[in-house]
Amino acid sequence: MNRPAHLARFHDDDDPFLGDSGGDRFFNRELSWLAFNRRVLEEACNTAHPLLERLRFLSISGSNLDEFFMVRVAGLKGQQLQDVERRSADGRTPGQQLSEISAAAAALMADIQAVWHAIRRELAGEGIEMLDIERIPAEQVEWLEAHFRSQVFPIVTPQALDPAHPFPFIPNRGSGVMFDLVRLSDNAPVRELVILPGTAPRFLRLPGEPARYVALETLLARFSALIFPGYRVKAAAAFRVLRDSDIEIEEEAEDLVRYFANAIKRRRRGRVIRLDLEAGMSEELKALLRAELGGAEAIITDSGDFLGISDLDTLVEEDRPDLKFPPFAPRFPERIREYGGDCFAAIRAKDIVVHHPYETFDVVLAFLKQAAADPDVVAIKQTLYRAGKQPAVINALIAAAEAGKSVTAVVELKARFDEEQNLLWASALERAGVQVVYGFIDWKTHAKISMVVRREGAGYRTYCHFGTGNYHPVTAKIYTDLSFFTADPRIGSDAAHVFNYVTGYVEPEHLQLISMSPRDLRSRLMALIGTEIENARGGKPAAIWAKMNALVDPAIIEKLYEASGAGVEIDLVVRGICCLRPGVPEMSERIRVKSVVGRFLEHSRIWAFGNGNALPNNGAKLFISSADWMPRNFDRRVEYMLPIENHTVHDQILDQVMVANLLDNEQSWELQPDGTYIRDDPGDRPFNLHRYFMTNPSLSGRGAALKTSESVPKLSLRRRR
Repeated sequence: MNRPAHLARFHDDDDPFLGDSGGDRFFNRELSWLAFNRRVLEEACNTAHPLLERLRFLSISGSNLDEFFMVRVAGLKGQQLQDVERRSADGRTPGQQLSEISAAAAALMADIQAVWHAIRRELAGEGIEMLDIERIPAEQVEWLEAHFRSQVFPIVTPQALDPAHPFPFIPNRGSGVMFDLVRLSDNAPVRELVILPGTAPRFLRLPGEPARYVALETLLARFSALIFPGYRVKAAAAFRVLRDSDIEIEEEAEDLVRYFANAIKRRRRGRVIRLDLEAGMSEELKALLRAELGGAEAIITDSGDFLGISDLDTLVEEDRPDLKFPPFAPRFPERIREYGGDCFAAIRAKDIVVHHPYETFDVVLAFLKQAAADPDVVAIKQTLYRAGKQPAVINALIAAAEAGKSVTAVVELKARFDEEQNLLWASALERAGVQVVYGFIDWKTHAKISMVVRREGAGYRTYCHFGTGNYHPVTAKIYTDLSFFTADPRIGSDAAHVFNYVTGYVEPEHLQLISMSPRDLRSRLMALIGTEIENARGGKPAAIWAKMNALVDPAIIEKLYEASGAGVEIDLVVRGICCLRPGVPEMSERIRVKSVVGRFLEHSRIWAFGNGNALPNNGAKLFISSADWMPRNFDRRVEYMLPIENHTVHDQILDQVMVANLLDNEQSWELQPDGTYIRDDPGDRPFNLHRYFMTNPSLSGRGAALKTSESVPKLSLRRRR
């Protein structure tokens, strides 16, 4: 990896987050996640990326860490406060985990600040500056003051802190500036607080070039005399608050919509989990904030001189194409173009797999829009987990309902941090006549399925879309996922059973191809691993290749250990959390785990089992899924696992997508038996899977275009050593 000299201390094989994770058989889930976020931070240090893209990685690492505290750390804190001594799979108590998390997160936050300082210097060299008070150009002070008077001063409210003015409420992710003042008339000390208004942009761009930005808290400090006339500022420092943001479902909740509407409001007032303090804050101000916000429950951090690293994504929007990845335009599947844009005719002819983001998510929208406009379509059923704020999918469903079709939308209210948006979409859908269903109280409906029933001839045909990712037009541009379209009547029947299960609690009895959780997905997966064990013991070739976002489930991990001991060769691509210890003699020596972190977020779930064949494309069993291998996906979510039986699609997914992930050596990290991650050395045969699919479109949905194109070489699987 190309790395600036001043970041040399980020040593690839010296990861401070895992080390001895205290379990002989499992890594700790939370520490594994922190190790993943360090790999994201490493991309901010990678000079092979353009500078603003490195800043984007830095912002993502900050946002990830915030969410980790608001959800995972908050959950552990709750267990600790309630004296719940439930140990994690690796044997740690909540208190032990919190102690190690605090130390690891503090080191990570310090490194995030160090990376920001390094990138900030490089940005200044490229004409993009974040200005401190002392660096605001004298010629722009007048303009800045005028802006402050007209745009900022009217919306900020200073509040004295004394017995008559109790400390105000600071919302989740809220920030403020504490001022230690001296009243000039009598030299009396006064303490004031100004909360940063959430309606104001965090950064102000000064007019002209170069691009100069001033943070809102810097403006408050620079023009404090306008806020506090007659006072001298003795000290000023910023702080930031993170609160418990998880929403727990109560079994007695009678109205799920009303419950979530109220719970979202309560979340803003959740228990303080982390209190970030600007470096240099006086001990008096620290003590006050600890007393008012931290108490004994919060993790308090001196976070450097810049709080809220996640907000830096604003600077990435600067119009500097020379500092960003070259623009990439995804293609529309040629197979559908060959049928004049008729999605149903193309799917009816043959199953299609589409590889996002290299192939556009517009094909999914085209499928739904055609269904909405087609007079022969009688019904549409759709799951919505994270649909985002862009209304394309919602508008298609509304149009279908307004055209008189029977439209059912399963809207998941428990999609964390998307609850409010999903409530808005549900309301809009219901107003248009869509039958909106919210699924189970205890389980999340995480399966991504769209089902269209069309009148054809004397009967009906069902067309289905199965996604490994969400129906989200924005994330589909940066997440790698698969979309599978089929008119196979067996799959259509299974999809109908899945929808009936969610909408009417009618448990399916005769699924033909689909496995689903919490019904039988784990047991089916265990059986598939068991088959590979029997093959190995019987002297047949035995192998497992699997790609996912997280591997946590202890039962599955133990089964993989058993498979390794039996002689099954196992290659896993696990982007984030991995609690399995690979490469341990007599336990997991035949298991290899890698993580891919790069321009796109690897998100697809693909699982392949050798099935007694020496070559994977000669009969290997292949599946796509909406699930990761975690207890929540098997036990508390409605998920699907779908076998890919069409030979062409089977080979496209296995020989192209899966193999490319295994072959990548420019964006890959290898998990070691001790829990450290070591970045791959590309050597003299570099291979970047994201660049490969951008420059060599995958085989997905190419149809007759393949006959005239030699641009896509056929990848072949080779065992990684």
